[in-house]
Amino acid sequence: MLKGLGNLGDMAGMMKKAKEMQDKMGQMQDDLQNIEVTGESGAGLVKAKANAKGTLTALDIDPSIFHPDEKEVVEDLILAAIKDAQTKATEKAASEMSKLTEEMGIPAGMKLPF
Repeated sequence: MLKGLGNLGDMAGMMKKAKEMQDKMGQMQDDLQNIEVTGESGAGLVKAKANAKGTLTALDIDPSIFHPDEKEVVEDLILAAIKDAQTKATEKAASEMSKLTEEMGIPAGMKLPF
């Protein structure tokens, strides 16, 4: 259809690809909201759940760790579980992004602005 227009045909194809990628990125952002990861600390005594966007969604603390004289230990375990969940969320988001860019034919390791 745009064959006789020289580079404009390529530009139209690029614009179509860019729009397709934008749509897929939007869908991926929505999907990340629904993917759940769980971080743990203290051999599972504290569990923090987050979505793949890194938003903390739940915290489960085994009641056996509640001793007034171990307040700092409990706080450390809670922070460690949250950090673990956030790390896993970041890794999951990167994994999902990698899948998307691979589907789109974008070279591995190419940094995108979003």
